[in-house]
Amino acid sequence: MKMKRKIAVVTTSRADYCHLYWPLHDLARHPDVDLKLIAMGPHLSPEFGSTVREIERGGFDIAARIECLLSSDTDIGMAKTIGVAMLSLADCLGQMRPDLTLLIADRYEMLAPAAVALALRIPIAHIEGGEISEGAIDDAVRHALTKMSHVHFTSTFQARDRVIALGEEEWRVHRAGAPSIDHLRRNTLLTREQLEQQLSIDLFQASVVVAYHPVTIVRDTTREADALFAALLEVPGRILFCYPNADAGSRELIARTERFLAQRSDTRVFVNLPALTYWSLLLQADVMVGNSSSGIMETPSFALPTVNVGMRQQRRERACNVLDAAPEKSDILAKVTLARSDEFRRSLEGMQNPYGDGYASEKIVSVLTSVSLGEQLLIKKMR
Repeated sequence: MKMKRKIAVVTTSRADYCHLYWPLHDLARHPDVDLKLIAMGPHLSPEFGSTVREIERGGFDIAARIECLLSSDTDIGMAKTIGVAMLSLADCLGQMRPDLTLLIADRYEMLAPAAVALALRIPIAHIEGGEISEGAIDDAVRHALTKMSHVHFTSTFQARDRVIALGEEEWRVHRAGAPSIDHLRRNTLLTREQLEQQLSIDLFQASVVVAYHPVTIVRDTTREADALFAALLEVPGRILFCYPNADAGSRELIARTERFLAQRSDTRVFVNLPALTYWSLLLQADVMVGNSSSGIMETPSFALPTVNVGMRQQRRERACNVLDAAPEKSDILAKVTLARSDEFRRSLEGMQNPYGDGYASEKIVSVLTSVSLGEQLLIKKMR
């Protein structure tokens, strides 16, 4: 009998689970795959919404749960989280011994499974390498994961060229697109009425979705937030905040958001939104503001005007719907006004998303189930 290929997939948070959902869906249903899903870090934290329950609601079996996230708001806490994760993952992956380990993106926690898999001689496949975000440590993490990995799935053609420029052999590097965009093709988004009922809000008035995270490349990770919150106080319409990532400074941002709520009654905060709900909200929103990769990668699929604030996504490839604003109140307000103008909205008609067309998961699964295993995959040759 043909042995099933054992593929371990690591997810750490709501953000990467949204991207991994359709690859997980297709791998779980593939007749030649034994899927081993590992949930770790923020997924298991009540403070960040216990999003492991969303994985369970998705119908996936969880092979291992790795408790590693320290309840901390410092860079030391982040560093210790990596160490705790490595200790647990060494036992987990050592016992599991998958044929491949699939990782995604650039979260600092992903350094732990990559290091462990490398030590155990388990080939690593990596999604969303080759991108740039100079204002976050994510940038270095992403490139480190690229050099530790053996198969690459990039979101854009520019990213593929960059991975190859890092010395990776061309046969290993596949432009698949961002798998989060598969939600748009494979799901039916909620109507405005359904969304209003689910979130218990009125979306009749213009809504601003805010997704803002700590700027982890600098010591004061929230130093740009003053300008953002000052500007948002003067932005008309309903303000809808999404929780920040579990980084150094995230608790400070959460506290500032709660103080903002006390100043504006037309504000809501969502600790966690399921992927379908989040995408449906983007469809209904008037504009997105913040520094999240979602504003770069996903909003182009809706031609949603987006104001990207500050340095976190510096030099990341972007579509024409993204307006960059300096971390200054006046510039943020000016860019929000421009984003809401009829002229700017008309300029986005017919735009394309450089991050993909909704078929990433099929491409990823096809390669994962057919790539040759063994020493040929493990031994990398510099170009």
